[in-house]
Amino acid sequence: MNLPSRVRIVEVGPRDGLQNEAVLVPTAVKIALIDKLVETGLRTVEAGSFVSPKWVPQMADTAEVFAGIRQMPGVDFPVLVPNSRGLDAALAVGAREVAVFGAASESFSQRNINCSIAESLERFAPVVAAALAQGLKVRGYISCVLGCPYEGPIAPAAVADYAARLAALGCYEVSLGDTIGVGTPAAAQTMLRAVAAVVPRDRLAVHFHDTYGQALANILASLELGVAVVDSAVAGLGGCPYAKGATGNVATEDLLYMLNGLGVATGVDLGRLAEAGRFISAALSREPASKVARALAAKAA
Repeated sequence: MNLPSRVRIVEVGPRDGLQNEAVLVPTAVKIALIDKLVETGLRTVEAGSFVSPKWVPQMADTAEVFAGIRQMPGVDFPVLVPNSRGLDAALAVGAREVAVFGAASESFSQRNINCSIAESLERFAPVVAAALAQGLKVRGYISCVLGCPYEGPIAPAAVADYAARLAALGCYEVSLGDTIGVGTPAAAQTMLRAVAAVVPRDRLAVHFHDTYGQALANILASLELGVAVVDSAVAGLGGCPYAKGATGNVATEDLLYMLNGLGVATGVDLGRLAEAGRFISAALSREPASKVARALAAKAA
């Protein structure tokens, strides 16, 4: 099996995971979670999102969270910025990396960010340019790369076109998200081959939700094609407010267990990671969605 020798895990739990929680998580808990995640060895941890509190109230305290976390050398704390106002807020707190978020589905784009695909790219262009001018790194997210709750399957060519446009704007990396978790390994590889024809593999990441239990299989299929960056959420946090029934991101604990078994280096400590997962799950008054976390807890009991 031809796999990358090392994978960079992008931890999205504090942003993509928590943003879907109905009950507001205290700022101090978010700060403690991020600090615990950094202690595991993770070097990219999403810290929040500068979006309208009206639409995503859970992220209203992103500035306070960012100010409270321990800034560590060599650790990136990306924040999502949908527009120039969001970028200004990110710059004000000293963020060094930001992310923009679009969709490969016209219907999802309209419902999620209230504009067409073409309009989303027009919106992103000045934001990305301004961020780059300030010396920030910019990451691009594409949702619904394997399926849309309104349109069904998405053509790989549409994903490739969007990815190429984000890369051309200056995004150093494009994360390909199966937002509703409908993908299978064959579909994932077909999509990845189309995207890799226009964007180099070393600028691609994958982001799988586990709605149908296919996330780890899809990640392995992606690794086999040379992708070496994977998004995941501790304790399997997450979901999608615009896709009924979509469950959380693949759990970071489950991803790490698989990578360890494959002999792929990450620099992340599984024991500490499971501890961080237990911490946030306790704060949310539920068990971790991670099967590995549950197995480790049962073993220790």
